[in-house]
Amino acid sequence: MLAFLVFFPMIAAVISYLVGRRNKALRDWVVIASCAVTLIAAAAMLVGVARGAAYALVIPGFCGKGLSFELDGFRALYALIAGVMWLATSMLSRDYFAHHYHNRNRYFFFYLMTLGATLGVFLSADLFTTFIFFEVMSFTSYTWVAHDETPGALRAAETYLAVAVIGGMVMLMGLFLLERTLGTLRIDALYEAAEHCADRGTLWAAGICILFGFGAKAGMFPLHIWLPKAHPVAPAPASALLSGILTKSGVFGIIAVSANIFRESKAWGNMLLVLALITMLGGAMLAVFSVNLKRTLACSSMSQIGFILTGIAMSCLLGEENALAARGALLYMLNHSLFKLVLFMAAGVVYMNLHKLNLNDVRGFGRGKPLLHFAFLMGAVGLMGVPLFSGYVAKTLIHEGIVEYAELLAEEGLGALSLLHKGAEWIYLFSGGLTGAYMIKLYICLFWQKHPTEQARYDAMERYMSPLSAVALTASAALVFLLGVQPNLTMDAIADFAGGYLHAAAPAHAVAYFSLTNLKGACISLAIGVLVYCLVIRRLLMRDEGGVRVYADLWPAWFDIEERVYRPAIGLLLRAGGAVASLGSEPILEKRIYKPLIALLTGVGTLAARVCGTVTDAVAYILARTVLSANRRRARVSVGNPVTCAVGACADGVTEGLNQTVLRERPVEHHFVGFFAGLWDGLIDFAQRVTHTMSYGLILFAIGLCITIIYLLTY
Repeated sequence: MLAFLVFFPMIAAVISYLVGRRNKALRDWVVIASCAVTLIAAAAMLVGVARGAAYALVIPGFCGKGLSFELDGFRALYALIAGVMWLATSMLSRDYFAHHYHNRNRYFFFYLMTLGATLGVFLSADLFTTFIFFEVMSFTSYTWVAHDETPGALRAAETYLAVAVIGGMVMLMGLFLLERTLGTLRIDALYEAAEHCADRGTLWAAGICILFGFGAKAGMFPLHIWLPKAHPVAPAPASALLSGILTKSGVFGIIAVSANIFRESKAWGNMLLVLALITMLGGAMLAVFSVNLKRTLACSSMSQIGFILTGIAMSCLLGEENALAARGALLYMLNHSLFKLVLFMAAGVVYMNLHKLNLNDVRGFGRGKPLLHFAFLMGAVGLMGVPLFSGYVAKTLIHEGIVEYAELLAEEGLGALSLLHKGAEWIYLFSGGLTGAYMIKLYICLFWQKHPTEQARYDAMERYMSPLSAVALTASAALVFLLGVQPNLTMDAIADFAGGYLHAAAPAHAVAYFSLTNLKGACISLAIGVLVYCLVIRRLLMRDEGGVRVYADLWPAWFDIEERVYRPAIGLLLRAGGAVASLGSEPILEKRIYKPLIALLTGVGTLAARVCGTVTDAVAYILARTVLSANRRRARVSVGNPVTCAVGACADGVTEGLNQTVLRERPVEHHFVGFFAGLWDGLIDFAQRVTHTMSYGLILFAIGLCITIIYLLTY
């Protein structure tokens, strides 16, 4: 069954591609059916895990290590989420790609290939298997970003691929270090191996390299640069998957390292917390300033990853008392996947009708469209953390984890550290407020404001999506409310079922989610959101144009970390290398390095050959005079192995060549040229003699054998 989950979508990708060459409509239904079968299989296996069934699979022989998979509560949950998200987006894709998109066959092929690779990541039992499918997933999803093949799409795809490849290579280096240090890459064995590891420096180096690789895919600062650029240019169904679940594959790896190798490490937890807070706040600020619908949601994804990483960081800091933080991180992953599925599909409905994403162009489109209104509202209030919706539960748990750790530090007399973590709490609440601000902005823009010139046309669009798309959108949105209205029955049950992967401790008592203490944090964030919307977005980020308030893009164009830091730094390195390499394109290098070096090597080789020849001749003479009774005249004595004979002959060949070309055949004024010609003739004669000996063949065999042994030892 595990092999079926991973490889069936890949087989279905090939089938759908072949079918699509004949019948595009049938291809769409093959894709939808394949996603439905995958979802059913994932649901069946989740039920099996809930009943105590064990699933494990090892495929030996792959790259000498094999591939290993297993299923526990967390893996089963995310296999189910993947099935839900791919089925919902496949239903929308049939409508979304119906008219204005090309290369649909290519899109659906890589769409299903990415499903298989993503399931391979989440079902992996060791980090080597995780890495293999992680890289496959990166390359197959690259085509989503580049799908439109516009200059902007290709530029964003270039950034996406560069970050993925660099992150993957750094991660691989970390895996090499980790396996050498701990002797294993199995996720369930990392904790015990790390506990007995004395080489903490190498362990930290490996952990940071792996964090770099997984953080790049998750969208963690400072590796987030691909995320705000890839989502706006990718098709909306692909953006939903990029944001909703592919970023979680990076979080999956970060949890594997943090919850095992550094499970109770304060240093690791604080480092991760700093990165999480920057990611959280930075993404939220980008979203507040954005005037593009999908870019706002993309920047929001970066910010929400920061919230999840905060929960993971607090889980490390709290150690054995990590119940609230670890469960909050798990539930935030689940909820964010669901929210972004709904919101990006809603954005896709807007785009497939208008082919526009600027807020000034799409404002008012949602008026009079109740299904779209309901779906977007569910996603928005869930992301904002409004009570009675599932996002509130996860936000509350992580917030309480921060408060709990700050109080523990105060009780231990570490007042300064406690104050710092109080500051982290306020960054958390303020970032939640910014989430509310930009979601209020999108909601009011789409469903309450009116377009100054196109509103009548928007209101007349009654069939703005097909029934199939409506089912996918509204069913996904309904889950937000159903999961949040009774959190002790739904969210707690999910946390109990899947919390083992994060090594989440059991809570001492049931969490009173709707107590005044817990409601206070949500109310503070929502109040901040309303204030930021009213005082900043409405007053500072909008301006009057012809009597109409429009959204202004006031984010400084120059403030782009990729364009201002990363690309210039890479360019500087390339120019520095080019400056060195440019010497090779100039006559200077040829005159001052290449020719003198060649002359030196030639001279040394000639001298060595002459010395060897002289020694050979001397040995032969001595042997002939003493052992072999050389009183008898012999035409020639051949002494030594064929190689030494050939080496000795080399000197004779060189001398003869020099004599013939320089002294006999060349005028005096051409002696210099003749010298090199003679030297060349002698070297050619030497090569011909050596390469026709048995020893030469034995030497080549020995060299090949050594290379083979080195390869096997390092394989």
